[in-house]
Amino acid sequence: MDLFFSSIWTYGGAFLLTITVIVFFHELGHFLTARFNGVKVEVFSIGFGPELFGWNDRQGTRWKIALLPLGGYVKMFGQSDTGPDGEGGEQWTEEEKAQAFPAKRVWQRFAIVAGGPIANFILAIVLFAAVFAIVGRSQSLPEITEVMAGSAAETAGLQAGDRVLSVDGANLDRFDELQYIVSTSAGQPLAFEVARGDEILALTVVPDTVMETDGNGNEHAMGRLGVRNDNVVFEPVPLPQALWGGVEETWAWSMRIFDFLGKIIGGTQSSSDLAGPLGIAQMSSNVAEHGLPSLITFMAILSVNLGLINLFPVPMLDGGHLMFYVIEAFRGRPLSVKAQEYGFFVGMGLVGALFLFFTFNDLSRFGLVDFLSGLVS
Repeated sequence: MDLFFSSIWTYGGAFLLTITVIVFFHELGHFLTARFNGVKVEVFSIGFGPELFGWNDRQGTRWKIALLPLGGYVKMFGQSDTGPDGEGGEQWTEEEKAQAFPAKRVWQRFAIVAGGPIANFILAIVLFAAVFAIVGRSQSLPEITEVMAGSAAETAGLQAGDRVLSVDGANLDRFDELQYIVSTSAGQPLAFEVARGDEILALTVVPDTVMETDGNGNEHAMGRLGVRNDNVVFEPVPLPQALWGGVEETWAWSMRIFDFLGKIIGGTQSSSDLAGPLGIAQMSSNVAEHGLPSLITFMAILSVNLGLINLFPVPMLDGGHLMFYVIEAFRGRPLSVKAQEYGFFVGMGLVGALFLFFTFNDLSRFGLVDFLSGLVS
């Protein structure tokens, strides 16, 4: 139990920095796109609940920091709190109508809502690029310099000197890409395409399953191939290359997230690996211990996560609103207010249930669930 409370205290600083930067840029994407389209923004909030402090800008927007730092929001003129874009347009003056979010064309509302996730992808690209340009990027090819005796690699027939060209059809350029695929595929057959001299070989490799313990004593099943690459190097790259590398890394992590979720749905990955706010706080602290570049990289990965999740077509998330706008564009008129409200409450229930599930996973990692179970057993 003491570990639970001490962990919250320890992880707080890195978590607040990480989540505040990511949420700020997400909401800034909504804000700037809204302003560009002539929409009045009434509130720009980091966090939810009671306001801790804030100020008003010249355009009348209230910028504020709220008590619960688990997200944020931008409130635009004319928006409803119950899901639909808003009502009451018949009471607006011409000046108010020109600044109202619901009065904008469907493509403008689409752009404003999409601005948040897009800002997260841009942030991820910039953060990855900064690390590549200043600290360096892996320049190591997916080559094998040593195969461990008795390993999955030896069993599959891999040899020192082999270069892995692709795994399950995904082309590889760097050794760290091979490491990621293997680590998330414990016990699963993988189709390797390998270059050995002038030959191209097709091999099936099943990574061994090993249990690894993190810094808090939690065990996780990981895949292990049993190979080494002694030529791993990290070199800073020129800014244009770094920016393109940021785009590539953002795309790669997007695909990895979809792959991870697909494995959970398919039952080959444990849903206990999903993390909520406390889990993110834990990971923020762990990576911060390895220095600022590690924390920035983690921040970029988390920004990709937030951008993707918000694009899921779930009412209440940005993707749900975008889905409604696509329907409106095809129908020539929006869905009824009732239909949007029902969708909003269903989405809110789904998001709430997922939040509780993620939090349960987090509390299990910190040992609180076992502690409470011990009290009643």
